[in-house]
Amino acid sequence: MITGELKNKIDALWEIFWTGGLTNPLDVIEQITYLMFIHDLDESDDRSAKESVMLGLPYQSIFSGEVQIGERTVDGNQLKWSVFHDFPAARMYSVMQDMVFPFIKNLHDDKNSAYSKYMSDAIFKLPTPLMLSKVVDALDGIYDLMGGPQAGDVRGDVYEYLLAKIATAGVNGQFRTPRHIIRMMVELMDPGADDVICDPACGTSGFLVTAGEYLKETRKEEIFFDRRKKAHYMNRMFHGYDMDRTMLRIGAMNMMTHGIDNPFIEYRDSLSDQNPDRDAYSLILANPPFKGSLDADTVSPDLLKVCKTKKTELLFLALFLRMLRVGGRCACIVPDGVLFGSSTAHKAIRKELIENNRLEAVISMPSGVFKPYAGVSTAVLVFTKTGHGGTDNVWFYDMHADGFSLDDKRTPVKENDIPDIVARFRSLEAEADRKRTEQSFFVPKAEIVENGYDLSINKYKQTEYKPVEYPPTSELLAELNEIEMEITKALAELEEMV
Repeated sequence: MITGELKNKIDALWEIFWTGGLTNPLDVIEQITYLMFIHDLDESDDRSAKESVMLGLPYQSIFSGEVQIGERTVDGNQLKWSVFHDFPAARMYSVMQDMVFPFIKNLHDDKNSAYSKYMSDAIFKLPTPLMLSKVVDALDGIYDLMGGPQAGDVRGDVYEYLLAKIATAGVNGQFRTPRHIIRMMVELMDPGADDVICDPACGTSGFLVTAGEYLKETRKEEIFFDRRKKAHYMNRMFHGYDMDRTMLRIGAMNMMTHGIDNPFIEYRDSLSDQNPDRDAYSLILANPPFKGSLDADTVSPDLLKVCKTKKTELLFLALFLRMLRVGGRCACIVPDGVLFGSSTAHKAIRKELIENNRLEAVISMPSGVFKPYAGVSTAVLVFTKTGHGGTDNVWFYDMHADGFSLDDKRTPVKENDIPDIVARFRSLEAEADRKRTEQSFFVPKAEIVENGYDLSINKYKQTEYKPVEYPPTSELLAELNEIEMEITKALAELEEMV
């Protein structure tokens, strides 16, 4: 979330590009992204070197020794952000244009990798050394301000804010999911070392990056001390698709700077026949677009068999079921309309989740979660693909707060239900005796079926009314008279003063 001083610094960075003659917003976004990638590549390389020392594993820095750039060989050390950002403007510009940019474009040995595919057409467009020097200084200031563990996600925050500035966010449903909501969903799913994870509408790869970071925190020894599992983590675990090449470029760089060498990030319309994936993934984490352009003629026919509709949020749910292998799990964000919509398609997809698979949880989130970019009410659905039913009881949770104010400012507050949600979900057996008046409770499948597969929490939540006793009318009137006499007395004293 961009607020306060950080917002001002991003505005100042935008102004540098604008006054320097680079006025196409998408060009600005891409150039900022490249520079942030170069900055993060330096930090990531240092971090990986330190981790390797701690783990007792060998590590070869990408900047060590002599580096081949085209037909010449240069000292790799001067390609590091921490080194060249102190150079004079003219030398920095020369190093960036002639060395650093060609270096990052050809960084990955695998020419079929996601990184190579989306960096091959990258162009360095900053026109002058002075402009580059100003931009580098501005980015240093932004990273200093963010600091700590959040620094790795500055890229996504900047991109989100720039999209908002050029008024394109939301046109195609491109609302970036708040990081703490993504983290909650990853913790709910608790991915394992052998999972194959996919986000069919990946954007900047926020879900995949967070899943990767979670696995590093919780299963570091299991993954990185096992050659097979480490190879799986680096090359086969993470899959993401999107229809925006800028998003894909950012996503590929985002994954790489977070230590995932070769994620499968691909340009693909997930809802169309371009997407052949079936029974392929053990875990899907997603916030699919709720609206936007959809060419009904290109939608895969097998999705329309599940629910005949043009609504992308319903088609994506059908897609998740198709892409998951049996036993595969999904946590996804849906607009509230999916929970209680009365159309045939709405009912069909809810019936499919409940009757033919195992719907486990519906977590209703407050409408302010996506502010200031959207005020839509949303929920997180958690389900497992079984193909043969299995829904007995569905767990509902009514989230009141997510740690931030629910207005456009989204300032941090003490109230936060997310730790409670994760703790309760991991101990669902303790939820069985909770009453409908509490914040979370179970609802039997039979009751949901009776209500037309309605998944709105308000359909099942009970409000507890507590009687309030008021003083007798005579006492209230006496108190009012006393107040009136005091006012009259005060007015009289005021008149005497005048």
